[in-house]
Amino acid sequence: MATPQVNMAINEPGKDLPRTHKCGKCDKEFHQLSDMKRHLHSHAEKKPLKCEDCGKQFSKLNQLKSHMRTHTGERPYKCEEWSKQFSELCNLKRHMRTHTDEKPYRCDECSKQFSELGSLERHVRIHTGEKPYKCEECSKQFSQLCNLKRHIKTHTGEKPYKCEECSKQFSELCNLNSHMRTHTGEKPYKCDECSKQFSELGSLKSHMRTHTGEKPYRCDECSKQFSQYTTMKRHMSTHTGEKPYRCEECSRQFCALSNLKSHMRIHTVEKPYKCEECSRRFSMLSHLKSHMRTHTGEKPYRCKECSRSFRTSNVLRRHMRTHIDGSSTQVPK
Repeated sequence: MATPQVNMAINEPGKDLPRTHKCGKCDKEFHQLSDMKRHLHSHAEKKPLKCEDCGKQFSKLNQLKSHMRTHTGERPYKCEEWSKQFSELCNLKRHMRTHTDEKPYRCDECSKQFSELGSLERHVRIHTGEKPYKCEECSKQFSQLCNLKRHIKTHTGEKPYKCEECSKQFSELCNLNSHMRTHTGEKPYKCDECSKQFSELGSLKSHMRTHTGEKPYRCDECSKQFSQYTTMKRHMSTHTGEKPYRCEECSRQFCALSNLKSHMRIHTVEKPYKCEECSRRFSMLSHLKSHMRTHTGEKPYRCKECSRSFRTSNVLRRHMRTHIDGSSTQVPK
């Protein structure tokens, strides 16, 4: 299948960004000369500045100072709107666009807009299929550097971030931060359409597609489109039969990491999802959502034959058999 040509544009006339500056060491190209010069330091032999905590070395003092904040936890840059604090000025500037809703970078393939050039570049790889980041251990390739770094830890087993509440450990700080909200109940991300709140930004973005109908992920085999990347990946296993995620306890295999994680709670008896009404806990979010309907009375699954409504899809399917085989079995609502 031919690789689509994708251009990246800024939402201003005459502001196309050709990649004109090439690194003489590795042929990597940059839009801005300043970015290329900054990149050149990664090739420089001399890194005279050393972190006394972990031994990591840097070529510039501002890089060392920035790195030191990962040890000290210092966050000197503060958002005046939310009082949220950041360790880097560039992160504060990026965050401020969530208030202004400024999205100057546009994908010419699907017209989706972004607040960051880096976000646009990552998005473009959905269209091109480019995976420039390769694992040296197993040759698996990734479209994003952060995904490669996360994957590398599956080889090293490194989990440096520990929850002070339950001692669970994580390979990524963002995963620890997300996990902490299962203890605090914090849901800082709110949908402007329906006011539903979420503990993670990714969950809000995914939810927003239920309003926009956007389905940016396409299966190369059958062209079916999906609103979630994970759903598309799970669908792909119907073509490949691949089940790469294996339970170390019972050797059962799964096509999706999320399915393995849910399954693992059978062994760990972990129940991270808590009902705020009655404090009952559940191992799976879907079980909590289903349970919540016993409090709200919501019955979103309706029979097209007789208009009866049900709390769960399973009960609706069971009820549908009464129409198919004429059974008189009573099905709970």
